[in-house]
Amino acid sequence: MDLRPYIAQFNQRLAEVESALSDPKVFANTQRTQELAREHSRLKNLQDQGTAYLNAIAELDANRALLATETDPELVKMAQDEIARLEPQIQHAEQKVQAGIIPPDPSDSRNTIVEIRAGAGGAESALFAADLYRMFSRYAEAQGWKIETIDASGSDLGGLREVVFSVTGTDVFKRLKYESGVHRVQRVPATEAQGRIHTSTATVAVLPEAEEVDIQLNDADLEFTVCRASGPGGQGVNTTDSAVQLVHKPSGMVVRCSDERSQQKNKAKALKVLRSRLLDQRVAAENAKYAAQRRAQVGTGERNEKIRTYNFSQNRVTDHRIELSVYNLSAVMDGDLDCLIEPLIADDVQRRLAALKT
Repeated sequence: MDLRPYIAQFNQRLAEVESALSDPKVFANTQRTQELAREHSRLKNLQDQGTAYLNAIAELDANRALLATETDPELVKMAQDEIARLEPQIQHAEQKVQAGIIPPDPSDSRNTIVEIRAGAGGAESALFAADLYRMFSRYAEAQGWKIETIDASGSDLGGLREVVFSVTGTDVFKRLKYESGVHRVQRVPATEAQGRIHTSTATVAVLPEAEEVDIQLNDADLEFTVCRASGPGGQGVNTTDSAVQLVHKPSGMVVRCSDERSQQKNKAKALKVLRSRLLDQRVAAENAKYAAQRRAQVGTGERNEKIRTYNFSQNRVTDHRIELSVYNLSAVMDGDLDCLIEPLIADDVQRRLAALKT
């Protein structure tokens, strides 16, 4: 695929955006200014990637030409070393430029609501849900993102029946959206006396955070109730009637928030989760109009619906969507998710590029 025309388009559009941002009239419209600033950041990154790609291609061609004509052993070895260095560098830059060809998903830059729930497997599934929460927390920390708990329901042995949290930062949804689905674990549970391997699941839903302008809520459609918080939290949280339960009557959605001591703060967080769920529902409905089959985000939590398997006895993690297995389970559970997310992004880019050609 010849990327030169696309790189030229990126450079041309970057010049147009920079010209627009130099116009004082643009700053009178805050939303437009923010949109242009985000586009400028994206295009500047693509320009850098495109320049690096073209420079590396030129270096590779020069070293291949040298290798074809040179007889000096030292120069031949130098050319071979340079080719070995440049080829993976070009592949990486090529993937970045190809990703830029695809129209950006407006949700990619949004902050995110993540919901983890224990699935099949009883107490062990709740322990696995807690492990997933820790895994995502460690990954967010490594990315420089901020995590804020919205609601959590604990179980025996330190597990989590359910946890809802927000993640804020750069490109949060862009990277975490591939985590939606059923995660399956195969290991010997702490409760297993015979040493037998059990299979359990937990479901993960990743929702782009919705703004008030995205989803308009009618007060008549909302029903708030206040109750005493329970589960994880400080002593003051658990002894005050600060937890809020929100029911959205038209959809039947129920949102609970108990993280804050203030009812008003819990109410605001509950509304944020509700808007995100409704936005996700609306986007899914719109996508269904154009797709013959739409992949459900979570499913029921049954073992055969898994997107990924964590096999502790084999130190293996397998993502079933791209048939990728990595043998560093302990690192993955400690938050090293890029070894899975990067290939998923690359696969998604190739699929979307193929769709553009048809």
